[in-house]
Amino acid sequence: MNGDAVASRLAELIGDLTGEPIPVRVRAWDGSQAGPSDAPQVCVNTPDALRRLLWHPGELGAAQAYVTGELEVTGDLGAALEHVRAVSDARGLSGVSITPRRLTRWVRTLSDLGVLGAPPAPPASQARVRGRLHSLRRDRAAISHHYDLSNDFYALILDETMAYSSAYWTSADPAYTLADAQRDKLTMVCRKLGLQPGMTLLDVGCGWGSLSLHAATEFGVNVLGVTISAQQKAFIDKQIADRGLADRVEIRLQDYRAIPESDFDAVASIEMGEHVGEHNYPTYARVLADRVKPGGRVLVQQMSRHAGNHPGGGPFIESFIAPDMTMRPIGQTVDLIEAAGLEVRDVHAMREHYVRTVEAWYQTFDEHIDEAVALVGEEIARVWRLYLVGGGMAFRDGRMGVDQILAVRPDARGHSHMPEVRTI
Repeated sequence: MNGDAVASRLAELIGDLTGEPIPVRVRAWDGSQAGPSDAPQVCVNTPDALRRLLWHPGELGAAQAYVTGELEVTGDLGAALEHVRAVSDARGLSGVSITPRRLTRWVRTLSDLGVLGAPPAPPASQARVRGRLHSLRRDRAAISHHYDLSNDFYALILDETMAYSSAYWTSADPAYTLADAQRDKLTMVCRKLGLQPGMTLLDVGCGWGSLSLHAATEFGVNVLGVTISAQQKAFIDKQIADRGLADRVEIRLQDYRAIPESDFDAVASIEMGEHVGEHNYPTYARVLADRVKPGGRVLVQQMSRHAGNHPGGGPFIESFIAPDMTMRPIGQTVDLIEAAGLEVRDVHAMREHYVRTVEAWYQTFDEHIDEAVALVGEEIARVWRLYLVGGGMAFRDGRMGVDQILAVRPDARGHSHMPEVRTI
């Protein structure tokens, strides 16, 4: 096989799928290159990259190859993904017909290139959760995989509030920061809930405590927050001690299904409902409804997917970021919340705000990439680069959304106790 045969043979395979010209320039493991010189360059550094794609065609195989470094994209990853997506849309490449002749040709080429063989082991960064779907033990493992990665790593990417959810951007002033936008989001949540000094708030899936701490310090509320991430609880407990809030904020390492108390004045759950699962969502919604007193308000901030799209985060996110996550169209979530006995008062779409939030996270990540690699290693840093770039594109293009759903538990006579005229 001559020196440029590998890249040329790969280009032939790609062209068979996409048509000509192929959307990328290929650099193979032998140094050979093929494809348009002005297209993004994809480096196939080892036959294992193709072997992964052979065993896991599409997103998962490509992600495995990328995070291990077997597949590399030269230059701007986002621009490359955008270019490939644009070519795919323009050529209508939504599916590939696998004819016997095409399959024979592919197998012959892959055999010549030494690609055929057993599947490579999954990357070390890929999640490994076992047991019954959404059992207490499996949910703890799934949450731990993502949220117990490293408090220092999250502190490197997030702002000082440690809010790991969409912010709410109220200004275009360059001096207005992500931390400002997160505080504006937290204040908006507290106001929508009608919080007043001395009230009680249940924060379900409290993360690193951004809402719990904000509600206690800025609104004088007594807060119970629950999480099943040990590292999150340790982080918040230190914040509580440092700020002298032990008399106002309690954080428990507790599953939402095990909360014994009820009659809270308000309940909030910020971007946690995606993790409870399709079959458990009615239980989750009932917990929110049962824990708030009659006339009390519930606010859920949650990501969504349009009908017909993958119900979770996609093969990459579910394998590397958030195992077992589920999203659905916003209307279906509203139905489930109302079926639990709550009355939905409004839905506030915030998709564009997530675009800006992810952009800010990615900028911070990119500026501190060496520190990130030192904390979590090269492979996990590559996972996060792909996660942030792909996630930002999904929100920008409308494939994912995020909404705040404000609901109330009516009293025994069906009264909502909501003001007829609201300012927020």
